[in-house]
Amino acid sequence: MLMQPFTEFPYEPRLSHLLSGISIYDREETLGKALWVYDPNKYEDQQEIIKNFIVPEFDYLTYRHRFLIYKILESHLQDAGFDFSGEFQSDFDNPRVLAWDKTEIIDPRGFFEHIYEIVTRSWREDLLRANLEDQDQW
Repeated sequence: MLMQPFTEFPYEPRLSHLLSGISIYDREETLGKALWVYDPNKYEDQQEIIKNFIVPEFDYLTYRHRFLIYKILESHLQDAGFDFSGEFQSDFDNPRVLAWDKTEIIDPRGFFEHIYEIVTRSWREDLLRANLEDQDQW
């Protein structure tokens, strides 16, 4: 079983983890200000948000971890009825506060589709490597 890095706990990726790079809880004055210069509904800005804030959040993970989160994203994108807007819901008790909430994102599915496009390119070698392995042996 694949474990969370630096722990003895099983790695259980969730779609919401993909938005951890835009979680500004207790970082409104730093990360929040850096993110709020972007319009999350403009394609060009989405590209910058994803490349500069979302993808780097996964740099500490192994190729196997990235593969699993990628497969979660792929699975949800294949479900035409899945409501991606819920992923932009902040949870103040968790704590999870995103730079933009679900009322500010016009096309949540499109946002995740753009994440998918970028990580497919960025993680290409890792995804190929992991795909060649028997994931049941992790």
